[in-house]
Amino acid sequence: MTFAIHGLAVARGIAIGRAVLIASSRVEVAHYFIKPDQIRSELTRLGEARDAVIQELQRLQQDLPKDAPPELGALLDVHLMLLQDDQLGAGVRHWIKERLYNAEWALTTQLEQVSRQFDEMEDEYLRERKADLEQVVERVLRHLKGAAVPVAPPPPRAPRQSELLLEDTQDVPLVLVAHDLSPADMLQFKKSVFAGFVTDVGGKTSHTAIVARSMDIPAVVGARSASQLVRQDDWVVIDGDAGVMIVNPSPIILADYAFKQRQGELERGRLARLRNTPAVTLDGQRIDLLANIEQPGDTEAALAVSAVGVGLFRTEFLFMGREGKLPDEEEQYHAYRRAVEGMHGMPVTIRTIDVGADKPLDDRHDDAHLNPALGLRAIRWSLSEPAMFMTQLRAILRAAAHGKVYLLIPMLAHAREIRQTLELIDKARAQLDQKGVPYGPVKLGAMIEVPAAAMTLPLFLKYFDYLSIGTNDLIQYTLAIDRADESVAHLYDQLHPAVLKMVADTIAQAKAAGKEVSVCGEMAGDPSMTRLLLGLGLRSFSMHPSQILPVKQEILRADADKLAPWAQSVLESEEPAALLQA
Repeated sequence: MTFAIHGLAVARGIAIGRAVLIASSRVEVAHYFIKPDQIRSELTRLGEARDAVIQELQRLQQDLPKDAPPELGALLDVHLMLLQDDQLGAGVRHWIKERLYNAEWALTTQLEQVSRQFDEMEDEYLRERKADLEQVVERVLRHLKGAAVPVAPPPPRAPRQSELLLEDTQDVPLVLVAHDLSPADMLQFKKSVFAGFVTDVGGKTSHTAIVARSMDIPAVVGARSASQLVRQDDWVVIDGDAGVMIVNPSPIILADYAFKQRQGELERGRLARLRNTPAVTLDGQRIDLLANIEQPGDTEAALAVSAVGVGLFRTEFLFMGREGKLPDEEEQYHAYRRAVEGMHGMPVTIRTIDVGADKPLDDRHDDAHLNPALGLRAIRWSLSEPAMFMTQLRAILRAAAHGKVYLLIPMLAHAREIRQTLELIDKARAQLDQKGVPYGPVKLGAMIEVPAAAMTLPLFLKYFDYLSIGTNDLIQYTLAIDRADESVAHLYDQLHPAVLKMVADTIAQAKAAGKEVSVCGEMAGDPSMTRLLLGLGLRSFSMHPSQILPVKQEILRADADKLAPWAQSVLESEEPAALLQA
């Protein structure tokens, strides 16, 4: 029987193959109390299991294929970091020593404690890291139980009738269907022929989505019950454009998608030829296409598509899983320096940390009823933790000695926040001068992602060298929509007239003041929005590297001057989407 499963589209394209089902592998945990004289042996057993997982992940790192995307290595680093996190380890030891829980029970109890902290984090990307923690704990539990992690794909079998439509029935691609996929799982399957991923859980910033985009393979996440509904070896189609998986398609449906797949492959081939073509409109206007990155190693992907710089380097990765043990100045400096040197003289925009201080808030307030997106996050947290903020500022300033660096401040809304930030930057320079530590010049920028900022642009243009529009949060705050809440997801509208007006006003006022302005949210990487943004006057787009070539194609086909009147009519319309699709 043919049926469809809907999820989130996170990596575009069509994948056709047979399902390799990785069933939910939650380990059954025994719960029992130990005797006081068993504490030492239980801690030893726990330590040996943890060390075994560390060695396992380190071996995977060493055996990484040369063509493996840098995201996989970085995600393995995250798993290793979580394994060595003091909060996790100390908490587990507490349950064993104080409550006399057995190791497995102690480990899952501490997992629940830490998971709640991840759930309360404001930053969507960091909330997704809870899945990494769960996978790490699961691997430790398996070692405690003495069970191996199942990774082998099923044996081949004779092709079905629908498969005869494929040109090569002897080499049918695989599609991985799972509750979730860890980086280690993906590495184990690296040698297999696979066409895409489907997972029950995850969001657009989950590690599965990140890796799928970096590999440029179709993926659907958040498909809920996919791993329960799909059977091993079912014939499936992933429509990465629509966020749909079709199970056991009829020959007619399969033929239709096979045609779409071939068209997509031809399109990717055409796009690849644009890598070294300058992004210039038909009327001769040069457009800067920049990359959003999350790890220093992501600069390779940016260069591969001829990005002219990094428009957003998210620094949160350095702070993940480091509760109570934040990265020091040297660690941050070397990470930022790697990214700067990796771009070979092209500009790198480094955003200061955009995450909230969840544990201090828990200590001071009963904030279970509060919306964390409106809490102590981004620059608010940085200003409340000046020692942490100064450490990051010094590291960024030092990295600027090795190339062109733009310093970007997130979520500013008040004049006093601006003044405090600038004072701390000056203080960081003075501290480096006192120590005789070299540093370089930076351009200072502000993110326009709070409606209050978009409505007081002269204040920002007075103090900053450039502006960067963070459309994801700007839409969320303007429309009062929690973009992580499925019940109101249909109201999250990047074409809402109020949102478009704020974007247009920011671009226009920045240009009038002679200041640079870019868009670094999802809107910048959406090819359906490229013509509108060009018509509004945008000349700098920043996006995930995999989105650069499709956007470049739209730019090469556009006449920016002729688009301006049309863009104005879209702004004035009650239903901008209708004009955009016309």
